[in-house]
Amino acid sequence: MVDGEAAHVRLYQEMARRLVVELSSGRYQVGDRLPPERELSIQYNVSRPTVREAIIALEVQGLLEVRVGAGSYVKRLPGNEDVPGFNITAFELTEARLLIEGEAAALAATQITAEGLQQLAGLVSDIERENQNPHGTERADREFHITIARATRNTAMAEAVERLWDLRSNSPESALLHEKARSANIKPVVNEHTAILEALRAGDPVAARSAMRAHLSAVLESLLFATEERAIAEARRAATAKRERYIKVTS
Repeated sequence: MVDGEAAHVRLYQEMARRLVVELSSGRYQVGDRLPPERELSIQYNVSRPTVREAIIALEVQGLLEVRVGAGSYVKRLPGNEDVPGFNITAFELTEARLLIEGEAAALAATQITAEGLQQLAGLVSDIERENQNPHGTERADREFHITIARATRNTAMAEAVERLWDLRSNSPESALLHEKARSANIKPVVNEHTAILEALRAGDPVAARSAMRAHLSAVLESLLFATEERAIAEARRAATAKRERYIKVTS
């Protein structure tokens, strides 16, 4: 973990702890609405994504209820036993996927077989069908990404990507935010997956890496939108800042 990433993790955890103190102090009652994200970010001198991650951690614990488009409300006040527990957040996980799956796609472009390409094409069609079902899962999306990782012919890479996808559903914070995104009708984008497939079909590792990173950057942006209280433009600016930070890490 680079120093900047470690500092970010500490920030959201520290803010979550401070919010618990605020809730315990009597400042808020059950049903009260917390200040908007913008005000909290100024008050605590942190970024808005940091505010969101802290709030999500407390929502998982049952202290807050986040209503998309309406804000965060106090669901219950903390007791003496309430100490925030922290799991991997959806933002952390997607950032890791951006770094790792981008390289997996580049390697897969030099190794993938005609059979593998055919399987991916079928999965893109499956993604489109799943998107049309309001109660659909994201099974095809998961299988698409894991198939690319397996196409690298590198067992460690394949297991790493599969582990990241397991964390997506097993980490409460991550699972909650992805559920919110799907509830907000944010689903896997077929065109983005098609662009990855075409780069793999061309055997172009640079294009495959770029297409995968563009896709996962869009996923990161959609997660920001899923927790956004106001305009989507705000989410785009926040997502851009995060992407720039990780471009510096990988360049």
